[in-house]
Amino acid sequence: MTTGSPIHSPATADGWHGVIPSDKFPAEKGRYHLYIGLFCPFAHRVNFVRHLKGLTDFIDISIVKPYPKGDEKGWPGWRFPASNEEYPGATVDHLFGEEYMHNVYFRADPEYKGRYSVPLLWDKKTGTAESAEILRWLPLAFNELLPPSIAQIDLYPTHLREKIDAITPWVQSDVNAGVYKTGFASSQENYDKIIIPVFGALNKLEKIVARHGGPFVFGRDLTELDIRLYATLIRFDTVYVQHFKCNLGTIRHDYPFLNNWLKGMYWNVAAARESTNFLHIKENYTKSHTDINPKAITPMGPFPDIEEAFEEDWSKLTVGEVKQPDVLKYEATIPGLI
Repeated sequence: MTTGSPIHSPATADGWHGVIPSDKFPAEKGRYHLYIGLFCPFAHRVNFVRHLKGLTDFIDISIVKPYPKGDEKGWPGWRFPASNEEYPGATVDHLFGEEYMHNVYFRADPEYKGRYSVPLLWDKKTGTAESAEILRWLPLAFNELLPPSIAQIDLYPTHLREKIDAITPWVQSDVNAGVYKTGFASSQENYDKIIIPVFGALNKLEKIVARHGGPFVFGRDLTELDIRLYATLIRFDTVYVQHFKCNLGTIRHDYPFLNNWLKGMYWNVAAARESTNFLHIKENYTKSHTDINPKAITPMGPFPDIEEAFEEDWSKLTVGEVKQPDVLKYEATIPGLI
């Protein structure tokens, strides 16, 4: 049986703190095992990079089922299928054969008190580490072992770092986290306030993508910001519009530039398509959030999950926006285009 510890601090659940490569965690093919859920946008980012950087043969993977999650406190948590055929796209625990994700955490620390979340990276040999910035270091972690054509892919290029660092905080707060704040709003008053920043930020992003002319947020360079944004927007029309009540607008109807960017990511970037599973996404949200959707009915639409017909000529597009007055006021508070 494989031994070792997760690259995760078992005493806490506040993120990752170790880095590959380092003296403690060298870049070795086959040394690390990744636990994810295909439904989770944060795990999606890591799996996107795993595909983009050709690491599928370097980091093997186990995938939990998208539901059930457990009781109101999340117990017993995410479950692995009994076989690889039980649920399409989910796998058994290839490393330990465990039934539940929490058992993997308990292997590192029987007294673990944190969340049994994904993604989780396990070091098969020894050591513990963690990093909330896994998206920042994973793209470079195995470069010395990769072909030059793949190693040169840099998601945090020097000439764009200032832009990435300026936009990422409000994208994370208002979009990536904003949809969750909206979806789990505790009252009508709370919801009415929280939904506004989501669409104010989308309005701003629409203009930023338009200014840079695609195919990525900052033009010709695919960056970590595209991956952060993709993991949320690929779920937006499919889940967040109806399930999280983010229905002031849709990507496909109200944001021509963001919609074209999203189509380009899905159809033209293989790693995006390979790391996206709409069945897991839709059934996770609708069948594990019993307080929001108590009958666990999964809507059939929207159809299609992602539109086709990517427009190569971005000059044919017209900038869109949601014109709700409070949205426009909030958009005006976001730092100017850069």
